[in-house]
Amino acid sequence: MGIEQFIDNEVKANDVVLFMKGTPQFPMCGFSGQVVQILDYLGVPYKGLNVLENEELRNGIKAFSNWPTIPQLYVKGEFVGGCDIVREMFQAGELHSLMKDKGLPVKAAATV
Repeated sequence: MGIEQFIDNEVKANDVVLFMKGTPQFPMCGFSGQVVQILDYLGVPYKGLNVLENEELRNGIKAFSNWPTIPQLYVKGEFVGGCDIVREMFQAGELHSLMKDKGLPVKAAATV
């Protein structure tokens, strides 16, 4: 299986996927850490994939999404964005609404 097929499978098989540096338990960059904090705050179950463990995955996700930076968040197979977009959506209450609209379990409305 090629890396593009692997990424496609992960995005389709998991409701929420975060391609990140490090793991949800141990983020290895501040941007990945911010997205993890937001997702944890919302209480949304998600899968974190560490791009630092696999150079092919690190480059492959950038090509897959046509987005140059990591982390990258996918919800129900759709690319949401990187750290800045996720943070702005969270602060505006849009991320909570998106998760709820997609039928995902989230904690009560949460904004900063």
